[in-house]
Amino acid sequence: MSLRTADVDPTPTPVSAGDGGALALRCAALVKRYGATLAVDGVDLEVPRGSLTALLGPSGCGKTTVLRMVAGLLPPDGGTIAIHGRTVDGAGASVPPERRNVGLVFQDYALFPHLSVRRNVAYGLRGLDRAGRHQRVEEALALVGLEGYGRRMPTALSGGQQQRVALARALAPRPELILLDEPFSNLDASLRATVREDVRTILREAEQTAVFVTHDQEEALSLADRVAVMERGRIHQVDQPQGLYTRPATRFVAEFVGDADVVPGSRAGRYLVDTPIGRLATAVALTGERLTVVLRPEAVRLRPAGDGQGTVTAIAYFGHDQLVSVVTDDGFELRARRGPHLDLSRGDRVRVDVDGPVVAFEGDGTLGDARD
Repeated sequence: MSLRTADVDPTPTPVSAGDGGALALRCAALVKRYGATLAVDGVDLEVPRGSLTALLGPSGCGKTTVLRMVAGLLPPDGGTIAIHGRTVDGAGASVPPERRNVGLVFQDYALFPHLSVRRNVAYGLRGLDRAGRHQRVEEALALVGLEGYGRRMPTALSGGQQQRVALARALAPRPELILLDEPFSNLDASLRATVREDVRTILREAEQTAVFVTHDQEEALSLADRVAVMERGRIHQVDQPQGLYTRPATRFVAEFVGDADVVPGSRAGRYLVDTPIGRLATAVALTGERLTVVLRPEAVRLRPAGDGQGTVTAIAYFGHDQLVSVVTDDGFELRARRGPHLDLSRGDRVRVDVDGPVVAFEGDGTLGDARD
């Protein structure tokens, strides 16, 4: 079963899911097999024009395979791919990569070390005379903030500058869609945040639609308008970052996107669930009897109490805040994110409370338990 969720369009103009002209990319029932391994299992994905969408998931979940099929580098074994309303795979179509009008930015940038920056950017340009090619290269370099760098060699540039050259090369032919495969993984941690914001700004100024692959949840949440969370070849949920965090569709999304602890629960009312730390309110009406409850550390409150439900087992202090680990009397582990004031110690008995309604899933909260 392929899970479908209500996509939230971040652009000012509403986009109808059935309006192919408003979509830069539509993948329907996409399948890819490697022998007996089902790498991509019925993926449905819609990307509105002008949006920045992340494919987020652990290594081996199929996200890069989806990207490569969209680019035309891998043939799908089933399903269809349409770019700006034109079917490029499936339904009798098989458009080669060079005719899809898609720009690619690879994980290792794939710059030619023996060519100058200018010649790297010009490499993918076709159908222009010399003057037209020169003008378009200069426009692309200006767009990424590398005016005056045209004669330099890639080896003389920093990692962030090489990233910009790769992006300029992808933008130069004015593609309908840009695909980025783990674009920041080769950068030092100190550079990533800055380069991420630079890339976002560049794509916005170019009014460019882009899809990027990442396993880094912080990267996806901070950079993308919409995030598609994948696991084992299937998309669990497509939503805005806030929606993924506050309204996860499955237990996997809840645990993969941000910190979360889960405890079992049983329905105590339409909006009430009994858990090892007491009766809690839920965000939506409950139907099943056996439930899985998600607790975010920032919503968990602790106070010293000899008759509390748990015992402090560890404290990780970060200066601006601390993460306190607690084990309940029933043996369940929870975490609470608290301010910098240290008023608890290991071994303290604590009362555990939760702010606001919680998210609860029927059964164990896996994709198989999810309901369309």
